[in-house]
Amino acid sequence: MRVAVVLPRGCGFRPDRANSMETVVRTLAAHARSQSAVTLICDADQATAPDPRLLTVPPGLGGRARNRRIKALLETLQPDVVEYHQQLKSASDLAAEGPPATYVLYRHTRIKPPRHPLDAWRYGRRLARFDRLVFVSEAAGQEFAADYPALADRVSVVCNPIAVEAWRADPADKEKLILFCGRAMADKGLDLFCIALARTLDAHPDWRGALVLGDWERHQAWADPYLGLLDRFGDRVEILKSAPLEAVRAVTRRAAIAATPSRVREALGLTALEAHAAGCALVSSGRGGLREASGDHALYVEVDGPDPLAAALERLIADPEARLALARSGQAFVAQVHAPEARAAQLDRLREAWTEQARRRRAEAPPRPRFSLPRLGLPPLGRA
Repeated sequence: MRVAVVLPRGCGFRPDRANSMETVVRTLAAHARSQSAVTLICDADQATAPDPRLLTVPPGLGGRARNRRIKALLETLQPDVVEYHQQLKSASDLAAEGPPATYVLYRHTRIKPPRHPLDAWRYGRRLARFDRLVFVSEAAGQEFAADYPALADRVSVVCNPIAVEAWRADPADKEKLILFCGRAMADKGLDLFCIALARTLDAHPDWRGALVLGDWERHQAWADPYLGLLDRFGDRVEILKSAPLEAVRAVTRRAAIAATPSRVREALGLTALEAHAAGCALVSSGRGGLREASGDHALYVEVDGPDPLAAALERLIADPEARLALARSGQAFVAQVHAPEARAAQLDRLREAWTEQARRRRAEAPPRPRFSLPRLGLPPLGRA
């Protein structure tokens, strides 16, 4: 079985600048049963570490030009499975034009419900080109199946893994630090966190805050006024903008409490897994796949306003024993349920099943009729 894993435009697969999707792909590839059978395709980047399993296309190409380059690589590789991560349109075009294989769309975020019948037709047409669709939570898979019932039998779920040892810290040896990690936007509840954190720091002068903000340049204009609420705390609040992965790990390991106050239905919530792995007590909105990420090991709150979040932070600060118990149980939960070995084995089984199903379809397909010209009763050439 040969597998080609295609990353979307803009992904250079740099370990020092990995986004959450690249982190998941790297973790699953590292734990695949037969690593030599998996080839990764991404944009070229001078800082990408050399890897014999990694093929690149030039960066900055448009969608069509990039797909032509990828198609040429696939024609040489002849994979059984082509697993395209995230970008629906480019993945759909490749599935329509690429060499024969089982084409899989691997979604790390939800596919939003169609807004009107034309949307349903257009997206349904693109989605129907895939043999399989993988989602990172049951919640995301079920939502898609409800929106596109004709494609429900193509849905599979592989929850994101977390390499706990890369994040692990002792929950009993933490700073009095409250962490937010996510994109600097309303969907992630950054405004709610800033308001709740300001109240908490006012009430508890021995506690501090930290914010790790992704996509900062894109969302700065919206986020700046909320960060301004924290200016008066000076160095009691750390703010990291578009930080490298190691810096994110370092601050997460230090934090006693983390918050994921997402307003939207998260596909899963990798930041929740990372917080658990690092031994943080987690406050979560529980929306979408966040409850699958945390199980019974988070303090769930409503996010219609900042009050429930502020109350949850106060509760964890006031009860250190409960905070420690929550942190330890969450860390043990993700180490067992979201272990990379288990998730990679699950994906291996799916890939093998897809390959076997395709082989059977080919074997059972009727032979193609041989083309021949009809007999017209004409005399042989050269005779009168």
